[in-house]
Amino acid sequence: MAELMPLREAVSGFIHDGDTVAMEGFTHLIPFAAGHEVIRQRRRNLTLIRMTPDVIYDQLIGAGCASRLIFSWGGNPGVGSLHRLRDAVEHDWPLPLELVEHSHAGLAAAYVAGASNLPFGVLRGYSGSDLTKYNDQIRFIRCPFTGEELAAVKSVRPDVTVIHAQKADRKGNVLLWGILGVQKEAALAAQRCVVTVEEVVDNLGAWPNATLLPSWAVSAVCEVPGGARPSYAQGYYERDNRFYQAWDTVSRSRDTFQSWIKRHVLDTTDFAEFLRVLRETQGAEEP
Repeated sequence: MAELMPLREAVSGFIHDGDTVAMEGFTHLIPFAAGHEVIRQRRRNLTLIRMTPDVIYDQLIGAGCASRLIFSWGGNPGVGSLHRLRDAVEHDWPLPLELVEHSHAGLAAAYVAGASNLPFGVLRGYSGSDLTKYNDQIRFIRCPFTGEELAAVKSVRPDVTVIHAQKADRKGNVLLWGILGVQKEAALAAQRCVVTVEEVVDNLGAWPNATLLPSWAVSAVCEVPGGARPSYAQGYYERDNRFYQAWDTVSRSRDTFQSWIKRHVLDTTDFAEFLRVLRETQGAEEP
């Protein structure tokens, strides 16, 4: 059952060195606050999973937290490459990074299989794809009913899944809305689940089947207002496009990246202080 606790305590208690960690969210509700706390606590040798790793994974990889990435697309959305991810893959900096690449449909099927407590997921896909040459978690099987050849993908079962949502009640039931990705499946596939939320409320004020995650599927709920910034949380705040554009410059150089991470993450005590420092630095850069 879910327990309400500070984010620092949740990361300390539920995310360990060597864990397989999924941090999901699609275009919005991206768990930046939790990712930053993982960096502050200097977790190492993580296998990171995400269908669309973007800036927060670039930061985690550049900070030396990850040794392996399971993904289906990666980039700074609307801007370009993830330079810290590329540096790790191409030059082993700060550490070598093993890649396990899927299609979107393949990784989604792997999450669903994990959430269903099945060893693999099945889909029509990967036929003719070069991914099968590089990803040994993709196999082809014959349907016992029709004889059709189908792709099978090994299920994904993270040690811990982290998501951000709009609301949770004091029992730990989680409500989120807007564009969704595989948050539910990733949470149900995991052994442990940490949810950061914009607010904890006495009553979610929603019909029962609108509650995406029941309390029994959640290990910890952490109230972190703004915890998805610079992505957006529908109904709370908009996407900070200026941040994503600026990240392209910040992340190109190892020196500028390390300076940014130190000032904004390592030298801040929590996400609230990060947001304050970010506002100060963004204001200083305005003409």
